[in-house]
Amino acid sequence: MIIKSHSVLYCALVVALGGFIFGLDAALISGTVRFVTTEFDLTDLQIGTVVSAPGFGVIFALMVTGFICDKIGRKKTLVIISFIYIISAVLSVMATSFESLVVARFVGGLAFTSLSVAAMYIGEIAPSHLRGKLVSIIQINIVVGLSIAYFANFAILEISESAYPWVSSLHIDTHTWRWMLGIEILPAIVWFLLLLNIPQSPRWLIMKRKDDKAKLIINQFNNTTQCEDEVAQIKQSLKSHNEKESFWVLFKSLFDSKVRGVVILGLTIGIVQQITGINAIMFYAPTVFEQLGIGTDAAFFQAVVVGLVSIIFTVVAILLIDKLGRRPLVIWGLATATISLFACYWGFSQATYSLTEQSLVSLAEQVNIERLTSMLNVVFQSDVEFKTALISVLGESDAKQYESVLLQSAATINANLIIAGIIGFIAAFHFSIGPIMWVLFSEIFPTHIRGVAIPVFAFITSFVSYLVQQFFPWQLSVFGADEIFLFYTICGAIGFILLFKIMPETKNKSIEEIEILLSGKHTDNKDNSIPLAKREA
Repeated sequence: MIIKSHSVLYCALVVALGGFIFGLDAALISGTVRFVTTEFDLTDLQIGTVVSAPGFGVIFALMVTGFICDKIGRKKTLVIISFIYIISAVLSVMATSFESLVVARFVGGLAFTSLSVAAMYIGEIAPSHLRGKLVSIIQINIVVGLSIAYFANFAILEISESAYPWVSSLHIDTHTWRWMLGIEILPAIVWFLLLLNIPQSPRWLIMKRKDDKAKLIINQFNNTTQCEDEVAQIKQSLKSHNEKESFWVLFKSLFDSKVRGVVILGLTIGIVQQITGINAIMFYAPTVFEQLGIGTDAAFFQAVVVGLVSIIFTVVAILLIDKLGRRPLVIWGLATATISLFACYWGFSQATYSLTEQSLVSLAEQVNIERLTSMLNVVFQSDVEFKTALISVLGESDAKQYESVLLQSAATINANLIIAGIIGFIAAFHFSIGPIMWVLFSEIFPTHIRGVAIPVFAFITSFVSYLVQQFFPWQLSVFGADEIFLFYTICGAIGFILLFKIMPETKNKSIEEIEILLSGKHTDNKDNSIPLAKREA
């Protein structure tokens, strides 16, 4: 067998592109919400279904991802995932109904396991002193994908409203949302082709007793003197475990007292990362900003700002993660995120909504203002009250269609405070719990169960994410923006307390050293790295 020369950095960059495709998929749909709602006449729950369909699909995919990864290897699993992304993007562009669009996006969700498999692969090839930075590349790829998607959505929206002749000939004005979703196709093809040229994970090869192939790859990644030591260390970790154990046997081992601390940490950070509402904001960014009464175009532009902030602070996380460590970034980043969410709650809770004679005149060209005269000079104390009144006089379909422009005319709101809160939350999330969750997932689980453990905890994270996405439009209509952000604030505060108590420091430790640390077999009080078993006692 001839092994081509590779570097750890090159392989990590290629694999991490799965995060870029994920980011594209996640954010492109945010720009289509209003167009798809109008074209297919969707209810709030149907909107949630379209947006959250990938989150539902990944739940099923994660049930088998661990088995597939251990059966055919991390590389081949990633190749299959990249092909699924291509199929989903094409089917989404061709969708002719609500049902077909949901199916297309559900298929795409089967590929969302790219994040957990990429973290698994990079965690297994990276040396301990670089693991934090290299796994964090996944997160920066996610936010770059998000930013490109927001920018593309904004650009396509502006082009669709222009008077250039080629806009009509390409049907950009009538098929705006299809052009938005089509952005994903080309990068998905590029990722598929690049994945064909990376090696298998050497740890997986050793699990399959292919030591010679593993050594060839390790020698490319490190120097020869380290190779034998690394192979011996991996074998020692696998020594007491049978690689032929079934998925169910490995799954049951997650309940072993030896890995209790790891499970508690993984469960806590996996839930907290999503229940604080990151994907409600990222997947519905224009919708969220429209609640401020700034209009559709400005809302799309603010989404672009969110993407840029995500990139900047993810880079900050990558630069600091192996210097300051995982624990301080997560703990204090989560504290900052919680304070920012509270600012959003406070801004929305103080808002009022009222249509004046002047605002009605300005709306005359867009809305039949005669139907709105009953609302003239009536002050509504919440967005829910205002939207309910709109539905009663305009009907649900027209109320949804004109919601953005009516909010822009009626809202008296501290938009600057809320925008600062949202930007602060996005910044704090992306230099803390956003990228670091995947770093921890890549390094805290022992080698013999990581093929099962990472997908299981990614499953939990994805399930929480699905619930957040599915019900956000309904929550916005029933409870209002203020109560949604209050809920996210409370979740952030609880997460801060729990992680402050149980999260150790894992920087500059090999996977095998971390296994010993978290099993409670070894006590090392440096860098806050107290074993969880000891902490619980």
